[in-house]
Amino acid sequence: MYRKGWGGNSDIRFEPNMYGLLIALGILAAVLLARRDEKRLGLSKDITIDLALWVVPLGVIGARLYYVLFRWDVYAGNPISALYIWEGGLAIYGGLIGGFVGLALLARIKRVRIAQLLDLIIPYVLLAQAIGRWGNYFNGEAYGQQVTEAALQFFPYAVQVEGAWYQATFFYESAADLVGFLIMFMTRKRWRTGDGLPLYAIVYGIPRFIIEGLRSDSLYIGGTGIRVSQLLSAVLVLLGCGHFLYRYGIRRRHSA
Repeated sequence: MYRKGWGGNSDIRFEPNMYGLLIALGILAAVLLARRDEKRLGLSKDITIDLALWVVPLGVIGARLYYVLFRWDVYAGNPISALYIWEGGLAIYGGLIGGFVGLALLARIKRVRIAQLLDLIIPYVLLAQAIGRWGNYFNGEAYGQQVTEAALQFFPYAVQVEGAWYQATFFYESAADLVGFLIMFMTRKRWRTGDGLPLYAIVYGIPRFIIEGLRSDSLYIGGTGIRVSQLLSAVLVLLGCGHFLYRYGIRRRHSA
């Protein structure tokens, strides 16, 4: 199968499996690295494997349902096409929601704290996202506005799509995710239990809010013109900041 892609006028070989392969590689990297933190966090050996078995399937389902929900106009005429996840259309926020449901179920079964499991896996979620974003490259999607200024028509600022240049927003987010991962990875041993998710909300939410404003394929809330991911990012950043303000500011002063 061939499709116009990033190369402009030339046809490139379109490998639909690359999308899934890169997501799988991201998940594998997250699992392998997270296993090294099990003992430090007081969790049973190989709980990361159990976590993957619950989080990954429900995460994929959540990611797809979320995307289809906000793009139902695309799938209404052929609902079966909603199952073609290899063509793209997995929303990260939907994946996070679905994955959290899986994590919460496992926490209940294993009788461990949800916060402990989140602290274990959340830094590596950003690494998985950084890797998985390159699936958008092979699917020729998740790019931004057209770049008409010749001086800016170069990668990584822009990519060619069927002969025209567009902002490489997939790359911007991949790079931001990698930086966020490094921040979380280097600070994780200093966290108090429960700090992982709020920190993720901040280091992922801020760049995602900015980058989402550049994208040309955003999901919107009805006809409001409000980008769903920007709204969610703003909420997450506020909640994350509120957590740290309360835990290390207000609460500490009251307990002093």
